[in-house]
Amino acid sequence: MKFGQWLGFIVFLVSLYVLWQIRQLLLLIFTSIVLVVALNRIVKRIERFGIRKKIAILLTLFLCVVTAIIFFSLIVPPFIEQFQKLIELTPKAWEQISNGLTILRQQRTKLEWLPPIPPLGDIIQQQLQPLGSQVFSNFIAIFSNSFTIAFQFIFVIILTIMFLLNPTKYRQSLIQLFPSFYRRRADEIMTLSEEALGGWLIGIVISSTFVGLLSGTGLFFLQINLVLVHAIMAGLLNFIPNIGPTMSLVFPLMIALIDSPIKIVPIIILYFFIQNIESYLLTPTVMAKQVSLLPAITLMAQIFFAQMFGILGLLLALPLTVVTKTWLDEVLFKDILDQWQLKPSFLAHQKHEDQSSI
Repeated sequence: MKFGQWLGFIVFLVSLYVLWQIRQLLLLIFTSIVLVVALNRIVKRIERFGIRKKIAILLTLFLCVVTAIIFFSLIVPPFIEQFQKLIELTPKAWEQISNGLTILRQQRTKLEWLPPIPPLGDIIQQQLQPLGSQVFSNFIAIFSNSFTIAFQFIFVIILTIMFLLNPTKYRQSLIQLFPSFYRRRADEIMTLSEEALGGWLIGIVISSTFVGLLSGTGLFFLQINLVLVHAIMAGLLNFIPNIGPTMSLVFPLMIALIDSPIKIVPIIILYFFIQNIESYLLTPTVMAKQVSLLPAITLMAQIFFAQMFGILGLLLALPLTVVTKTWLDEVLFKDILDQWQLKPSFLAHQKHEDQSSI
């Protein structure tokens, strides 16, 4: 390799190291981009009525502020109240489980096929106490970093507004990072990524709203307490595939265990029914023209981005995967592998060897 090639390779490695060091900042920027894609779709719809872009942006921001005020004034207070009750009832649910384990242990002579059940005190001492101390320490860490979290939230909001006011200039600046011969193609891939990301956003919002409404309606007819918190948690956790739906089932099961254990089976059937409708009917219909992701790829992406970026990486695993898949399809497969052809001289030599072997 020549000196210039070595220098370029070293600069590339240094760039990768710098990007790794600022990965949390890059994730916040990506969060802003996701919000901009969602808001920009609203702006374009308003522009269809003949309204200028700047006024459309102001109207979009105004609608967001009004929606946030309504949400935090009407939905958040009862949600917090019910969530506090849910936290207060958690020890009672554990007490029910404890009593069940105690009864089961007393009847162990009649159930010889069961493995030995350790005393509940040993479980608490060996498992729950270290877990409790870990959760407490994490809570203290989160509380101590509350200023950082608030700063990051404000940073994302400001960055989103700045991107939304003039997205073209920021996009052109990003395109300049590519070689001159590839800038037009990079612009095309960015457009495809924006369409894929916007399609995913529409699909996941519709899907999560459906799951939340259907969960709340079903739990209401089953007469499960704290319906609002269960419905909102089911809708929000639906943004996290595979893991989220399972987590959302835990809360109503805890309440049913305290209120009436006989309701546990209907709740499991209800959530199983909702997830099957969402997975096999709603998602294929909504995502028919959007980027489709295999379940195994989705799960691996969640684990990968959670390991790299933490909880925020887990929440943004799907949009990150959608954008990554789009770039891989366009750059790696279409622009490199699909264009990779063997030289005519090599083909002629291979043909000659085949004829000689015959």
